[in-house]
Amino acid sequence: MVLEIDALSFAYARSEKLFENFSLSMSKGEIVSIVGESGSGKSTLFDLVTKQLQPRGGSISVGTVSQIYQDPYTSFHQSYALQDQIADVASLEGIDFWCEKISFEKELLQRKPHELSGGQLQRASILRALLMKPDLLLADEPTSALDNLTQLEVMQLLISLLDNLAILLVTHDEDLARWCSDRVVRITDFKTRS
Repeated sequence: MVLEIDALSFAYARSEKLFENFSLSMSKGEIVSIVGESGSGKSTLFDLVTKQLQPRGGSISVGTVSQIYQDPYTSFHQSYALQDQIADVASLEGIDFWCEKISFEKELLQRKPHELSGGQLQRASILRALLMKPDLLLADEPTSALDNLTQLEVMQLLISLLDNLAILLVTHDEDLARWCSDRVVRITDFKTRS
């Protein structure tokens, strides 16, 4: 298993529980989508998986994790080259392989983020995540800032990576979730059910 969540409970101070007795397991090669309205706990689940938050109860066991963020422009610092930023958090070993795999021109890494299109920058974000050699890739609304054609290209790219990892996708787009996922988990009314 790449991810094993068992009987998870969590609430912010003085608020209703976002998760109670919530369980989820994932293996390599799977995409699971977490869907729900804004504020329902989708991003909180990612913070729990990455151990930025601690559960009130239950357990989370996870392999190596990396993340693709919703807005590629805010996920990079605007003042220095992409390759230097990627090297700050990951080894550049395998960069040629991954650039080819995701159809990303390596020369673009010498540029600053504002010099790339949204689609190019999201591919750079995916490249950074892959170079971290994850077992589990967390994708937080990875296509919401992109036009329709680029959204499709990015999702097809993510699906093509499943030989190497599992993907936990957060989205409010249920059509997207049904199209690309092995399973869909809905979070509604600050409670969970799967």
